[in-house]
Amino acid sequence: MQVEVLNIQGQKTGRTIELPEDIFGVEPNDHAIYLAVKQYLAAQRQGTHKVKTRAEVQGSSRKLHKQKGTGGSRKGNIRNPLYKGGGAIFGPKPHGYAFKLNKKVKNLAKISALSYKVKDNALVVVEDLSFDAPKTKQMADVLKSMEINNKKVLYILSENNSNVYLSMRNLPKVQSTIIDDINTYNIVNADVLVLSEGAAKLIAEAAEEAVA
Repeated sequence: MQVEVLNIQGQKTGRTIELPEDIFGVEPNDHAIYLAVKQYLAAQRQGTHKVKTRAEVQGSSRKLHKQKGTGGSRKGNIRNPLYKGGGAIFGPKPHGYAFKLNKKVKNLAKISALSYKVKDNALVVVEDLSFDAPKTKQMADVLKSMEINNKKVLYILSENNSNVYLSMRNLPKVQSTIIDDINTYNIVNADVLVLSEGAAKLIAEAAEEAVA
């Protein structure tokens, strides 16, 4: 599919770039997207929740009274879970929530998310940025000229560029990443996907190599 390349003023440059149909034009798989987003969010959980068992709470280990002859129930020590201040029964223990997802499913989810952005007219290809120094205001002006300054933006670069990254870092609704690090959650979470021309070329080249 042919997509217009815009300049940093939000105007058409007269150039177009070919985006591969098998990445940006597939029938989206909602379940694959769900699994990929679930995996991403699960991996963010710290899993540090914990309560103390009866072996860990404070209190004497002395048996409260003799086993028989009191007319009452049998009791152990004061750390019994049935008493106030006693240990917790089957409480949570630290553990991870991360789970494995097959690479084919993750790739399908990513492709599906990208295809949704194209269907929703929420993908923009912009010529490569180049700043002499980090300038947040200059970056904000670029987004304003494209009329996406009030939307959540995922800006995808072809390679690490410290000046561009630092120019975006303080913009609350903008997240930048390189093409190798994009994930399904960030694509779905963004209102608009801004693809640098260099990143778009890398995707097209990778698709051609895969076919070859």
